[in-house]
Amino acid sequence: MSYYLPEPPHRHDRVARVGVLLINLGTPEAPTAPALRRYLKEFLWDRRVVEIPRPLWWLILNGIILNTRPRKSAEKYAAIWRPEGSPLKHYTERQAALLAEALARRTPAPLVVDHAMRYGAPDVAGRIQTMKAQGVDRLLVLPLYPQYAASSSGSALDAVWRTLERLRNPPEIRAARHFHDHPGYIDALRRNVQAQWDLHGQGDVLVMSFHGVPRRSLDLGDPYHCECQKTGRLLAESLGLAPDRYRITFQSRFGRAEWLQPYTDKTLEELGRAKTRRVDVICPGFVADCLETLEEIALEGKATFLNAGGGEYRYLPALNDEPVWIDALADLTVSLLQGWLPADWDAESAETAARNTLENARALGAKI
Repeated sequence: MSYYLPEPPHRHDRVARVGVLLINLGTPEAPTAPALRRYLKEFLWDRRVVEIPRPLWWLILNGIILNTRPRKSAEKYAAIWRPEGSPLKHYTERQAALLAEALARRTPAPLVVDHAMRYGAPDVAGRIQTMKAQGVDRLLVLPLYPQYAASSSGSALDAVWRTLERLRNPPEIRAARHFHDHPGYIDALRRNVQAQWDLHGQGDVLVMSFHGVPRRSLDLGDPYHCECQKTGRLLAESLGLAPDRYRITFQSRFGRAEWLQPYTDKTLEELGRAKTRRVDVICPGFVADCLETLEEIALEGKATFLNAGGGEYRYLPALNDEPVWIDALADLTVSLLQGWLPADWDAESAETAARNTLENARALGAKI
């Protein structure tokens, strides 16, 4: 069996296309313990996610975690599962479809926009192969993580590089690292928050909760902490918030090691004990609602705050499929595709050129 993945049949008359591949984290297939076990096994075995030496971690993962955590995680997923399935899967699919429509309005050049999940389905390798079969010979990879972390964006790009390594004829490639300070992204966050405030009023404190990573990753040079801080500062400035009106915190820690601080749950406890009248919570690091936003923050976070003596608690939804976010995503994508999207592209001319290539190949004796 060949090491290389199968190539699509070559066609001399194929019109070349530019591809855009959005990559998100992933989701289990169903809110069940077996599905969670499969998902967690792939996710937690990633060296980017857990850097414990492999033999020791294999014992911990397979001997303890995969025998206890899937059932508990399945209960959490069941609490946020929707008729259309996983919220993360639903919104990622929507973002890809809406981005394709937005880009079609901005350029006549042929584009293929698709999505993949780092863990679970649809997988990165399969999506890249599908896009190649559609004629994609230039590919932009855009991980949907605004702030770069080795355990998120880095892992997504690893999956891309591993796929390219196994292709005989890989596409020309571009990859985005982050967009934590992109003006359109910051403005989309601002307008999303302001829309909620216009509907429900403004809280006394805005908590910006980002996904946590081990403190050790910062010490080893990961820029994630700094990029979260910059996003939070830019969002606060755009909203006109004084320093005492917002907090930047980190959620979802795992294990006994120190993670980035301050912790979201401890901050919510502190605000509750201080009898804060109302707290609003947003998760700027997630562009689509998922388990970490809808269960950990919207449900668990609310219980933590209220049980500590706090007043009103409101979770502000992620950007999801909001038009302002799709426009910002289209702006970002177009900026990353500069030089790949000729303004004068014409379908008839491109098809004529493709037919001429086919005839030239036949004249040279190609068997077609």
